[in-house]
Amino acid sequence: MWLGGNGFGADRLAAQQVARFRPEVIAAARANRAFLARVVRYLAAERGIRQFLDIGPGLPAPGNTHQIAQAVDPRCRVLYVDNDPLVLTQARVLMPGDPPGACACLEADLRDPQAILKQAGKMLDLTRPVAVLLVALLHFIRDDDDPAGIVQALMGALVPGSFVAISHLTADFAPGPVTFAVAAYNRVVPAGITARSQAQVTALLGGLSLVPPGVVPVAEWRPSTPWPQPEAADLYAGLAMAALPRRTRPSGVPGHASRHPGMQSPVSRATAA
Repeated sequence: MWLGGNGFGADRLAAQQVARFRPEVIAAARANRAFLARVVRYLAAERGIRQFLDIGPGLPAPGNTHQIAQAVDPRCRVLYVDNDPLVLTQARVLMPGDPPGACACLEADLRDPQAILKQAGKMLDLTRPVAVLLVALLHFIRDDDDPAGIVQALMGALVPGSFVAISHLTADFAPGPVTFAVAAYNRVVPAGITARSQAQVTALLGGLSLVPPGVVPVAEWRPSTPWPQPEAADLYAGLAMAALPRRTRPSGVPGHASRHPGMQSPVSRATAA
């Protein structure tokens, strides 16, 4: 909704309540979307990734994963995973993908990573590297649902050279306003949302190898310009890789043979970045 979508009743109400306490949330949603574009472009253009598992994409908005990835290489395959049937209905209409690439949607919940992997294997080749996108999603997973364990389950089933990208809400930059905004959101949405510190966000990536610059404020992750972003964004972002065996490089890197050739959050990414 903060990116121009219509949203649904609960989403609109939650968005309004959050914006009362932290108006900068609109800038954060835009910064989050820009991060999605940068990380997908980086993975496709510089790391040779041709398969993307985008979990919790929310309502379609400008700059969807398949559009960015397939602009680099039309052969990229993108599987969206969401647990909201209404989101999936719109996604199937608005995210067709372009041959020879492929784009599809799957109804599943991040809290059941094994089910996601089982279904994903019908479209994606899990013997080849995959980029998992958990953008503005893990803050919807409460501590007792073990978000770090979910990340480990997903990445542990993928071959070395696979990646996971995350962005995550934090109160580090504005503790008071963000805490009030989170409380307002949680009064409207029973599933709730959890802001985490930089150390906590980094811990979600476990023992994976962080890609420089590591877990940083979302606008500082490989920005397209050298200037700092003037708008506040209460998000950290990071990219990590499942370690490659020695002397191997990611699939698609020129000059090297490939050793490993290669939904819905409780509210949409567009409304809850």
